Amino acid sequence: MPKLTIDNLNIEVRAGTTILEAAGLLGIEIPAMCFLSGCKPSTSCMLCVVKIIGKTGLVPACGMKVEDGMLVQTDTQEVAEARRAALELLLSDHIGDCLGPCQVTCPAGMNIPLMIRQIARGGLSGAIETIKKDIALPAVLGRICPAPCEKACRRRAYDQPVAVCLLKRYAADIDLASEQPYLPVCKPSSGMNVAIAGAGPAGLAAAYYLQRKGHQVTCFDENDRAGGMLRYGVDKKLLPETVLDKETSMIFGLGAIFKGDTKIGTDISVQELAVDFDAVFIATGPIQNDDPAWSSLEKGQEGIAINSGNYETSLKGVFAGGDCVGRRKLAVRAAAHGKEAAVSIDQYLSGKPVTGSEKTFNSRIGKLRDDEINNFLRNASDSPREVPARKYDGFEPEQAQREAQRCLDCDCRKPVDCKLRRYATEYGARQNRYKNERRLFTQKAQHPDVIYEPGKCIKCGLCIQIAAEAKERLGLTFIGRGFDVQVAVPFGRSISEGLKKAAAKCVQSCPTGALAFKNT
Repeated sequence: MPKLTIDNLNIEVRAGTTILEAAGLLGIEIPAMCFLSGCKPSTSCMLCVVKIIGKTGLVPACGMKVEDGMLVQTDTQEVAEARRAALELLLSDHIGDCLGPCQVTCPAGMNIPLMIRQIARGGLSGAIETIKKDIALPAVLGRICPAPCEKACRRRAYDQPVAVCLLKRYAADIDLASEQPYLPVCKPSSGMNVAIAGAGPAGLAAAYYLQRKGHQVTCFDENDRAGGMLRYGVDKKLLPETVLDKETSMIFGLGAIFKGDTKIGTDISVQELAVDFDAVFIATGPIQNDDPAWSSLEKGQEGIAINSGNYETSLKGVFAGGDCVGRRKLAVRAAAHGKEAAVSIDQYLSGKPVTGSEKTFNSRIGKLRDDEINNFLRNASDSPREVPARKYDGFEPEQAQREAQRCLDCDCRKPVDCKLRRYATEYGARQNRYKNERRLFTQKAQHPDVIYEPGKCIKCGLCIQIAAEAKERLGLTFIGRGFDVQVAVPFGRSISEGLKKAAAKCVQSCPTGALAFKNT
């Protein structure tokens, strides 16, 4: 049995073992996209390259068999640069959005397309869970948000954008009116205490997400009731106090404590909060730079100076967000600050590097060409945009479902499971490193359960092997030559005819979002 060394670790394996398999036995992960155990290696993506000492160049680990005495390096600078280049070559020909334009534009980053699909199918419990993953006050924001997400909606170029805010409000209102409104599961108590100065949209959002992380939150506010500008600066016809009261009570129902009639600088100082609590989040709204209450903090042009990446101030353990660091103008942006600051505060309390929210790679198609929107419209309702019966009203159930069915579903169905996105994030790959004329976006949705988008395919051939193994009558094959080669069903037949037995396994094995389940 051959013996070899991988990253200074020795191992003995049976003859015929690949470097990729041997590394896996040592717990060393070598990234690979075109490899699947049980399938023949195609060595097409070139992401699994490694360095063998004594050999020129790099070799693909998925296809290279081990040899006795082999010395392998998997994590050198040369290897990392080669993997990044391989990813950037794949991305130069990748046609698809990781996230829908609406989600990219939403200040809170909510998974809007998923929410809409859930409402369209009548899954309101799933919809409110999706919403509250990113938005702590959906019934409130569903009434007052100016909907920047709708300005980015692709349907807007065809007729009118999907009514995202009204759909969010609909799901939130149904939930609030239910016998058991949605309450997220909170982690066990961390034993840590966080003070939040200000109970407006930023402070309330931070309290919601910090309580979910298991930290005990106490909100201090100069007013006797929580809400800040939501309560004292918004027309009550647009945002009734009963709605605000219900949503704030949900947040405090998670265990957060509210202490009103407490003004920072008069009743308690920032320094005292920093001593009495394990962390502090300042979300008081606009401040004056010459206000002595904030003299212990470094100021910027518009308020408290922060590290824009993680919301840290100049005072250790003190974070800030919302209008106190600069006019946010939109309540949803202030709420987004609170959510993101909660991530940093949790990292700080956990003793981790305070890096803030993870920045994930996001592929974008860009502006659609004239005929490309038709690919999306085929799967959406052609109904006009729904309008509530009266001003300040929300949707009725039938209206909400009809409106949700107008969504073009232009996001990727596998943004989490996509290996291309995962490794592009890990290696810092850029989509536009290698310029390439973009091909037309196409979408094949004839299959009842599966959607196929050829522009996301990396031609690994795994689905071809899987379909052949399942003895599909038609299956899949490579069509064309050179740069024009595509995976398709033979004889110009549809994807539903090609995949009658192996569709689910093909979707699960696809390393990108080229093959995905429709209702994900």
